[in-house]
Amino acid sequence: MSVCLQNVTKTYPLGDSEVHALKGIDLTIEAGEFVTVAGPSGCGKTTLLNLIGCMDVPSSGLVKIDDRDISSLSDRELTRLRRENLGFIFQSFNLIPVLSCEQNVEFPLLLKGKLSAKERMRRVHELLEKVGLNEQSKQRANALSGGQRQRVAVARALVTHPRIVLADEPTANLDSENGQKIISLMRDINENGKTTFIFSSHDPSIIALARRVIRLKDGLIASQT
Repeated sequence: MSVCLQNVTKTYPLGDSEVHALKGIDLTIEAGEFVTVAGPSGCGKTTLLNLIGCMDVPSSGLVKIDDRDISSLSDRELTRLRRENLGFIFQSFNLIPVLSCEQNVEFPLLLKGKLSAKERMRRVHELLEKVGLNEQSKQRANALSGGQRQRVAVARALVTHPRIVLADEPTANLDSENGQKIISLMRDINENGKTTFIFSSHDPSIIALARRVIRLKDGLIASQT
């Protein structure tokens, strides 16, 4: 799936003033790209991902997913778009603490429906194996380390075979070895499944693995390489 932003701004109220998180972004990401959004904290990376992921709406401008203006979609259509086509990896993990690793990864498959229990478990354990957590599959999320929770979050985002994966600092809680493994897994899925990956990072070693780098500064695109 492709993504297109046209003169997108995002402003948040802050007391008696406003924060201009994005200031007129024009950006096109073609289907199957492997892109990182780079820049210092507060530059607008998370805001940009939230807009592309239909989790927020722009103050002005257009956000299009596969040439569909998301502002024209109903809440039901947006929910369906997110559930069937988008995968999210959040900085805060957003796992369900009382559920096991296995159950957390299975959860979006239950929401999506259509798959048998056998197929759901096959996908779940395939992803847990790839992120190195099969032995912890029955452990509750609240018993895991931060790095393990991050890897569960990665598996959960990938298990539905989304067409676009949005990842906000996906390696921030991982050591360098596991960080490299996660990015390698994402690149393999990108190459083999033509999945579009858009992830933010400030880690130079991770940024170097992207095929395209979009650098933000003060809510603007400073460069694209």
